[in-house]
Amino acid sequence: MLKEIDRNDPQALREYLDSRTPEINADVLVKVTEILKDVKENGDAACRKYTKQFDGVDVEEFRVGAKELDEAIAKCDPAFCDAMERAKKNIEFFHKAQIQQSYLQQKEYGIYLGQRVIPLAGVGIYVPGGRAQYPSSVLMNAIPAKVAGVKRIVMVTPPDKEGHIHPNIAFAARLAGVTDIYKIGGAQAVAALAYGTESIPSVDKIVGPGNIFVAAAKKLVYGKVDIDMIAGPSEILVVADEGADPICVSADLLSQAEHDPMASAILLTTSRTLLDQVNVELQKQTAVLPKKEIIEASLRDYGKSIVCDSIPQCIEFANAIAPEHLELQVREPMTWLNSVTNAGSVFLGYDTCESIGDYFGGTNHVLPTGGTARFSSALGVDAFIKKSSFLHYSREAVNAYGEYIIKMAKEEHLDAHANAARVRMDNK
Repeated sequence: MLKEIDRNDPQALREYLDSRTPEINADVLVKVTEILKDVKENGDAACRKYTKQFDGVDVEEFRVGAKELDEAIAKCDPAFCDAMERAKKNIEFFHKAQIQQSYLQQKEYGIYLGQRVIPLAGVGIYVPGGRAQYPSSVLMNAIPAKVAGVKRIVMVTPPDKEGHIHPNIAFAARLAGVTDIYKIGGAQAVAALAYGTESIPSVDKIVGPGNIFVAAAKKLVYGKVDIDMIAGPSEILVVADEGADPICVSADLLSQAEHDPMASAILLTTSRTLLDQVNVELQKQTAVLPKKEIIEASLRDYGKSIVCDSIPQCIEFANAIAPEHLELQVREPMTWLNSVTNAGSVFLGYDTCESIGDYFGGTNHVLPTGGTARFSSALGVDAFIKKSSFLHYSREAVNAYGEYIIKMAKEEHLDAHANAARVRMDNK
């Protein structure tokens, strides 16, 4: 069942929001710092040591060659490959609309200025291994980079117990345009991407989800390289009116609760009847799902509901929570879209389940969590570019405007700045 929060109790809502943002444990940060330092100093030798220690595999060659990649892909289910190829087209279609153009502006006296949009030279994509395999995340991370124009897309992923790459991950990497693949995971993989080793080249940015050690490593190497975000547990918030189907609402809430015991599933509704029906349906659907124990823990600790007076009040609460995934299961959902200011991605209507966005729809599923949708965005083409401005002043322009530059520089007591303009003026 979803624990109900009184709509008139802002303190209870605040406590819930604060409970969703755990800090990385200090002991984890210490251990990860040691790994980063070791890899920085000892390169491949340190990477092999930690791969043996944490993954139980001796890896002599980290790089996945063409033959190994072909052999892995040959094991893939053709139906899965077909679904991935169709998803790729949708993801490319969406992200191509995000491409930005450089621009040039011209003014009087031969002045011109503008901005260049430049793709990053190389990015690293972390892909988790272990029991969970997410080839869809390869598409979501690599395709925007490819669309942005990144030439070198490096993927790291832990090897399996036999020292091989997972077939579905291999297929996704080739499909998405990954240029280099390395069988390495954990904090040591992040360190290798940030600092470079004898066999693994450094990159400019690291993206992709991972466990707490990967998250800590990304946090610590930020500044040496850029990162996408520090992802927290998954979240879904459903705003539903009386017309919503309790079976569908429950299924969507459970689709995120099965991720992690710390995942949060929230229902904001104008209908107490719907809430009662959803609570019954949650129990029925949970009982037959393979990840029943994870779901029960998630709903017990982070499953919440609020019965609101109106849809605007629901959206007001949703904006305060700033969820990763927001579903508007209401009539005429586009009517309310502009009222939503804080959400990673919005799913409109009774039939647009969040799973469509996770896999197939085309929008990106790498989204801000833990309330960070208040100030950050979904992963996209923008994440893989940088912008550089340029400026040209003719001697005539310096003569016309130099006195203003000099005045501003002298007010800040930066006489050398003032002099750089003065020496170019005819009346100097």
